[in-house]
Amino acid sequence: QVQLVESGGGLVQAGGSLRLSCAASGRTFSRYAMGWFRQAPGKEREFVAAISWLDGLTYYVDSVKGRFTISRDNAKNSVYLQMNSLKPEDTAVYYCAVGGAAQSMAELSLVDHYGQGTQVTVSS
Repeated sequence: QVQLVESGGGLVQAGGSLRLSCAASGRTFSRYAMGWFRQAPGKEREFVAAISWLDGLTYYVDSVKGRFTISRDNAKNSVYLQMNSLKPEDTAVYYCAVGGAAQSMAELSLVDHYGQGTQVTVSS
């Protein structure tokens, strides 16, 4: 059974930073793309970032480019999201995700599993 557990969310002022972590278990994830999605109140879940398993190629939604960085540690079955220069519009529940291909995750939101989510709140 696949399990994705996120941590690192919280309340931060605008301009601040947070680092989200996701620990995966239940299978070997080194051959799977991993990523992050988010859902703000009243809005649909949206893609944020993804990283491929083979070459570490990364994808980002335009609104976070230059501010967020996704990384992974295959040995630890973990993926991370470093979030800098946070804005109030980044406020959302952030979900870790695993899928077959990072590009498909980015362009089509193709995901095999989501975690339970972690709340990120950015105050103005």
